[in-house]
Amino acid sequence: MRAKLEYIWLDGYKPTQTMRSKTLVVSDFSGKLEDAPMWSFDGSSTAQAEGNSSDCLLKPVFICPDPTRKNGYLVMTEVLNHDGTPHASNARATIDDDDEDFWFGFEQEYTLWDIEKHTPLGFPAAGYFPPPQGPFYCSVGAEFAVGREIVEEHLDACIEAGLNIEGINAEVMKGQWEYQIFAKGAKEAGDQIWVARYICEKIGEKHGVRINLHPKPVKGDWNGSGMHANFSNGLMRTCGDEKVFNAICEEFGKHVQEHISVYGADNEQRLTGLHETAHISDYSYGVSDRGASIRIPIGTVENGWKGRLEDRRPASNADPYKVAAVVIKSTKAAKV
Repeated sequence: MRAKLEYIWLDGYKPTQTMRSKTLVVSDFSGKLEDAPMWSFDGSSTAQAEGNSSDCLLKPVFICPDPTRKNGYLVMTEVLNHDGTPHASNARATIDDDDEDFWFGFEQEYTLWDIEKHTPLGFPAAGYFPPPQGPFYCSVGAEFAVGREIVEEHLDACIEAGLNIEGINAEVMKGQWEYQIFAKGAKEAGDQIWVARYICEKIGEKHGVRINLHPKPVKGDWNGSGMHANFSNGLMRTCGDEKVFNAICEEFGKHVQEHISVYGADNEQRLTGLHETAHISDYSYGVSDRGASIRIPIGTVENGWKGRLEDRRPASNADPYKVAAVVIKSTKAAKV
C-alpha cells in the first residue's frame, strides 16, 4: 500500500520561524521512523540557502500517524546543510539532553483568528468588544466558549496521532484556548509540540480559521498567550531538598536575557507585570506565584520538595526546542 509522508520542518525566517511541509508518496512503508528516507528542499525559498546552492536536507526525527489523511504519516524533521551538518536554523540539534533526563510539559496557548475580520473568533469587526477576562476561562456556553468544535477536533486528532496531549481548556480571552503536551525527553517534547501545532493549523484550514500564536494578539485587559514550560530532571524529581530548587531558580536569575532572547518575539507586550506575569525586565520566583517568572508549584512542596518548576515566561510563539535548550543549560549550571 502506498503511504503519504508529510515532511514538516522549520524555515529560516526571523525572529519567528514558521512551519513548512510537503508530501512524499512511498510504497510499502513500514510506519517506522528508520524507514522514512532523508529528503531535500529548496532552501532559497525558505530563507535557509542562496539560490546558487539551495539544497537543504530533511532528516526525519519523529513520526506518527496523520489523523487528517488516509494512509498518511506526519514526519517531523531537522534541517541539515548539504554536507549533513545541522543548519543554523536547526535549534533541535542544540539540545543537550541525550540521556532524556529532562521531562517537559508545555502549556500551549493560542487564539482562534477570524481571517476575514482579523480579530479573535467571536470578536466583532469593530464597535462592541467582549468584556475583560473573567467569564471566558474554562467557560461553557455559546456566548463565551467559541470555536469548541475546532478545539475538540484537534484534541481527538492529537490522541489519534499518538501524541501525549494531557488536556485542553478555554483561556481568559474570548477565542483563546490551551492544550498541554508532556514528554520525557526535551527533543521528544519539542517534536510533539510542533506536530500538535501542525495538526491544529491543518484543522484550522478546514474551518477557515487561523491559529494565531502572537503573545498579545489584541491589546486590552486580557492575559496574553504563553507557552509555560514545566520541567524537571532526575535530581528534582527525587532530591526532597528545597535548596536544590532555590539554587536552580537563583541560577536562572543570572541568565535572564539569554532566556528572554529565545522566549518569543513581541513577548514584551505580554510580560508587562500585569495579567499573571512578571515584567520582562524583572526576575522573581516563588511558591504558587503566578505573577513570578518561575513558579514553584505547590504540588512540588507538598510532595516533600520533589517535582518540577514552571517557567512562565515563554510566549506562545516560542520555539520549544530553543526553550528546552536554554532551560537545560541553566539547570545544569546550578550549583546543587
